[in-house]
Amino acid sequence: MKKKFITIISLAVLLLIGTACKKSFLEQSDPNNISIAANFQSSNDILLAVNGIYQSLRSGNNIGEDSGLWTDERSDDTGRNDNQSNAGEPFQFNNFSLIPSNTYLKSHWVSLYGTITRANVVLSNIDNVPFSDPNLKLQYAAEAKFLRALMYFHLVRLWGDVPLVTKQLSSTEVGAYTFREKQATVYSQIVADLTDVINSSPLPNLQSGGNIGRASKAAANALLGQVYLTMATTQDQANRTANLNNAKTYLMNAYNMRTFGALSSIPYTDVFDVNKKSTCPELIFQIVNKQGDVTYSSDIAANNQAKGETINSLKASSGVGGNVTHDLINEYEANDPRMGFSVKFANDPIVKDWFITKFRDASSAASNLGYGGNDWNLIRYADVILMLAEVNMYLGDNTTAISYLDQVRVRAGMPTYAVSLTNSTYATKFPTLKLAILHERRVELAFEHHRWFDLLRTFTTDELVSYLRAKPQADFGAAQLSNVTTKDRYYPIPFDEYKLDPVKMYQNPGY
Repeated sequence: MKKKFITIISLAVLLLIGTACKKSFLEQSDPNNISIAANFQSSNDILLAVNGIYQSLRSGNNIGEDSGLWTDERSDDTGRNDNQSNAGEPFQFNNFSLIPSNTYLKSHWVSLYGTITRANVVLSNIDNVPFSDPNLKLQYAAEAKFLRALMYFHLVRLWGDVPLVTKQLSSTEVGAYTFREKQATVYSQIVADLTDVINSSPLPNLQSGGNIGRASKAAANALLGQVYLTMATTQDQANRTANLNNAKTYLMNAYNMRTFGALSSIPYTDVFDVNKKSTCPELIFQIVNKQGDVTYSSDIAANNQAKGETINSLKASSGVGGNVTHDLINEYEANDPRMGFSVKFANDPIVKDWFITKFRDASSAASNLGYGGNDWNLIRYADVILMLAEVNMYLGDNTTAISYLDQVRVRAGMPTYAVSLTNSTYATKFPTLKLAILHERRVELAFEHHRWFDLLRTFTTDELVSYLRAKPQADFGAAQLSNVTTKDRYYPIPFDEYKLDPVKMYQNPGY
């Protein structure tokens, strides 16, 4: 898949904030040396800065629609078969041959920290700005904290220990923050930010109208529930039960904020329909795109389309489109309609393979330039429901876990879990409830950038290596599963960041 690129700079440069010296009234101010604080004079200035945080999510190097390289292509769902020329560095992700100097890896790191820097600037200056409406101030602070927590959650899962910065830094402070903080401390900050958002902000339960795409109470609860679930399964096992109960609490909070009854009342295809993206009640948090706009449109439909096909977009394709591993194709159950909607086999001679069709906009408004209107869905209720199945399963309440699992299966038109177990193929592939939930997340949320994180949460490092290596190599093309080792649990610290301080920015094992 193609990627959008923006100009990038290192973490150190992103954190640099100039400070001004005091001058006498005889000294002239340099009009080109304006402090950041001087830009914040009104509540509207804060609003513009908050909008700038959201805007940074749109970068192809951040967590939007073009960020599959760091998630799905690292998993067993997608990847690349071309390991030459322009695809050489991206191929390292699904080939499990990453090196610290990989420029795509660095771009992702810098973009995530760029968003954090924007959030810190808002939070460091908001108290100095007069607000006629105190709730507006609480709202803007909550949005900044939500987005900062979201970024740190991505960072800590991908890299482990990472630098933790929660304020605007001056040039003299940067060095003091150039060190990797332990994961437990990073998670504590994520929890603190999201707890503040939930308990101390006037955000609505769900956004609507022109505010779709902004943070909400449901989004914060869903994210915090996922954070606690991740902590329970990957972090301090002494607090496992407490973290699972917290995960259940916050996921239920999000679930109870829904505006629909049964999930089956929402057709699966509505979730991805560009004409229903502002009205579909399953959507909790999304990056909004503008159909037909050269700058703010979506390119995922066109980029995923294979040569000779027109199902995704009116834009003609000359390549293989969004590649799908045969391992995922083989995991779909017979007659699962989600497969027919999500993937298609391209018969063009240069393709002869499966490609992604889940994100479509073949409308005239998107035109033959591929300026689609797809929003990028970051959090939706099927994800929350399946996490509720997962957390109840871990707490030993299989009956409740299965009831949530069945909500998703019934909506998809699939047999319930109990009925499915009578099918020998299903029972053999997914002999435990844990594997059945992992399977359901895979086919329900395919290509939505959840799979790698689901694998990290489901398996220990050793189990994950065994799980991936046990898969048929023939289903993964040129990517070599034999390359997978325990080092691949985390990404390497980008070389440019490591060399800032090889002791405090220590490299992850194996790199």
